[in-house]
Amino acid sequence: MTGVLPIALEEATKVVQALLFAGKEYLCVMKLHSAVSESRVKAVLEEFCGVIYQRPPIRASVKRRLRTRRIYYLRFLEQDERNVLFQVGCEAGTYIRKLCYDIGEVLGVSAHMQELRRTRAGPFTEENGLVTLHDLAYLQSRWQQTKDEALLRKFIQPMEKALEPLPKIYIRDSAVDAICHGAFLAAPGVVSFETGMKPNDTVAVFTQKGEAVALAKALTSTEQILKMNHGLVAKTLRVLMPRGIYPKAWQKSV
Repeated sequence: MTGVLPIALEEATKVVQALLFAGKEYLCVMKLHSAVSESRVKAVLEEFCGVIYQRPPIRASVKRRLRTRRIYYLRFLEQDERNVLFQVGCEAGTYIRKLCYDIGEVLGVSAHMQELRRTRAGPFTEENGLVTLHDLAYLQSRWQQTKDEALLRKFIQPMEKALEPLPKIYIRDSAVDAICHGAFLAAPGVVSFETGMKPNDTVAVFTQKGEAVALAKALTSTEQILKMNHGLVAKTLRVLMPRGIYPKAWQKSV
């Protein structure tokens, strides 16, 4: 397998859990075990769009129990005899090699995954910052010689980039340090938020300057927040910002 692999450094490792649940996109070469017409392959690929049932393969890092995964799109690109190239956008946790196997079963000829390239992982794509290991080694050696931070920005992105797919809540400066100490987010601390938020959604809490403060679980919906003057809005799950960056504006209870 080749392609996009986000790597978190130091404190940014705290956002990895947000990436684990982000959608993925792949280019896959599927090998059919017998000849099938192009029109038949296209028709069967369309059948796999939407919610599918999938049991992880034997060689997998999770329990082999039946579960559902969503295929957002599955696009036929080309076919060369028994080799089929397609593009798939899917929910995290989808096994593409199992998808190929299941497609082969429906076609009645069997199939397996020949090659796989990940072209997107959450907000990270091949076009917006993919760096090869050769590029990384070169830029890192140049930085050691020059200490030019512009070189670092060519292969290190702010951790806020990883949180782009999540619904966001922006909070007052006076609420930041309390969240950094693990407090839940209350309605008076909210300045603005994105629409479409539902209870139990994982959300990203940001300062008004766009700095990541924490990952949290929404306790209410967007519509309810609009009507709230008090009460809890989100439960802090993982603090991302170090304490003390913003001044303390809360009183510790005795």
